[in-house]
Amino acid sequence: MIQSLLEGVSMGLLLSVIIGPVFFTLITNSMQYGFRYAMSLALGIFVSDSLYGLLTYFGVRLLANTELFEQVLGYTGGLILIGFGLGSLLKKSVQRPNSGIDQQAGRKRTAFAKGFSINGINPFVLLFWISIASLVSLKEAWTGGQVLLYYTGILLTVFSIDLLKAFVAKQLSRFVTPRLMGWLNKGVGIAMIAFGIRMLLYAYLH
Repeated sequence: MIQSLLEGVSMGLLLSVIIGPVFFTLITNSMQYGFRYAMSLALGIFVSDSLYGLLTYFGVRLLANTELFEQVLGYTGGLILIGFGLGSLLKKSVQRPNSGIDQQAGRKRTAFAKGFSINGINPFVLLFWISIASLVSLKEAWTGGQVLLYYTGILLTVFSIDLLKAFVAKQLSRFVTPRLMGWLNKGVGIAMIAFGIRMLLYAYLH
């Protein structure tokens, strides 16, 4: 039982070090809106990952292997990420990270939806969970409890690391000037557009 949990934790650490649009969104939003906002963002990511874990485990991986499903997810996800990226690029001058105005603007429900959607429309996240479901299916000796511990280890590890990233980013925010924050937002916008274009190309080529 403990072995399956440890394997889940190690897999969660692997997923946590992958740098993608979720990583940049979590860091910049924690700096700009605060740790509580980032917690809601991380919770949205956690729920999105949990749904993917459930869906792939109970057989959606068969659907995801079809060309049409991958193309629809890739095109939709790519366009949404490009939209988020353009929004970040066009954002007006940013207040200092600990500003009360920004704290009020960062509503928790908005953060949850943002984290859920950015993580959910990423086909590479789906492919990760498909690989996890495939790996679990090979472990025929595992009981239902061991499978549950494995998935729990992955999800809680990713959530904990996301909170740690947000906390560290918030501590560093005191050294970030409004001008630098504006450049960071532009960098995130460009990165999201790049990831979006990558998804569109992935959908087109596959």
